[in-house]
Amino acid sequence: MSLPLAGLCAIVTGAGRGLGRAEALELARLGAAVVVNDHGRPGRDGSGAASAEPAEQVAEEIRAAGGTAVPHSGDVADFRQAGELVRLAVEEFGKLDILVNNAGILRDRMVFSMTEDEWDAVIRVHLKGHFNTTRFAAAHWRERSKAAGATVYGRIVNTSSEAFVAGSAGQPNYAAAKGGIVGLTTSTALALAKYGVTANAICPRARTRMTEDVFACLRKPEEGLDPLAPEHVAPLVGYLASPAAAGVNGQLLVVHGGMVAVLERPRVRAKFDSKQEAFTYDELDALLTPHYAGRPAGETFAAAEVLGLKRG
Repeated sequence: MSLPLAGLCAIVTGAGRGLGRAEALELARLGAAVVVNDHGRPGRDGSGAASAEPAEQVAEEIRAAGGTAVPHSGDVADFRQAGELVRLAVEEFGKLDILVNNAGILRDRMVFSMTEDEWDAVIRVHLKGHFNTTRFAAAHWRERSKAAGATVYGRIVNTSSEAFVAGSAGQPNYAAAKGGIVGLTTSTALALAKYGVTANAICPRARTRMTEDVFACLRKPEEGLDPLAPEHVAPLVGYLASPAAAGVNGQLLVVHGGMVAVLERPRVRAKFDSKQEAFTYDELDALLTPHYAGRPAGETFAAAEVLGLKRG
């Protein structure tokens, strides 16, 4: 069996369950030593007491299969604890090579009903959590590169969502956080390329406790692999973490059920120039109103329409 990640160390956040667990198992199967991070709160809204058990169980599962893993139950949304996570990887395995950011929570509500805490909590775990680990991993790679006078091996795989691509009416906090993660990813990709580090984001669709209500109407098949199984997503993460993906940087990919789609960045659909020194209201009305006439309200990116994407 090919082990493209042999000799490499990976961190996977939110790896105690669902997608993160599948990704951690896949990276270990491909040869990486894995730091399994999960804060362990049982509620998908981030409620309940923190527990080391989920991370420890997945780390043990990896070891039982012949792999190498250590658990970490810190909160990646806490700046200090995220730093400790990266330091743990370096202390245990000598360096960090791969960072997979997956940790997240849901607190769904329509925008007119959402509380400040519901907004802040989701932004904190998803967007700040991605930034925190990225910040410490990036500093580690930059220092190593400067010391060596050469590029180093570094891979970041972030988790966005189709909620950002196509919108999600009941998830303004989640959609905003996932959109922010794409911006963080592309910025990081540009900043770290000179050190040999790539950063990409995925929009996975999978049946987990986070999406149990979304896919409740889609039954699991009685035989064979569920098209919405997290195991469909994990191989793409393994690929993006591998040497083979050295030329893939700053990309956003949708993945589910045996399908991978590479999304384009937004393109200019139409352009209008003022015939005067500056636009007037009347001129804009004459140009833009006919352009949007007949289009459905709230029309989203063409990519979302082509792929038939829905909330995820």
